[in-house]
Amino acid sequence: MSQRIGYRPKRVRRRTFLRQWREYRNLTQDDLAERLGTSKASISRIEAGHQAYTQDFLEACADALRTDPASLLMRDPTDEEAVWSLWDKAKVGDRKMIENIVRSVIKTGT
Repeated sequence: MSQRIGYRPKRVRRRTFLRQWREYRNLTQDDLAERLGTSKASISRIEAGHQAYTQDFLEACADALRTDPASLLMRDPTDEEAVWSLWDKAKVGDRKMIENIVRSVIKTGT
């Protein structure tokens, strides 16, 4: 089977958690698009993996969603059992204790 001239296979992009973060913050695609100065269609395509995003978009999106760029790529905020969700639920004063416990477990294996 011959390929068409100028044909490029569809690129598969890695999964992101942009939609989950948007929904977690109770925003519609229109809301996020307005905050970012872009279109709802663009947000939809990026969330679906049909359109690439830039570093500038990722950083602006993270600011709009009150998180960090890495979380948009690696962290599902709706996963209540994930360690980061537990961390987010911890009181600020308890976080140092959590850090010490984790360091101890890593160091001793228990």
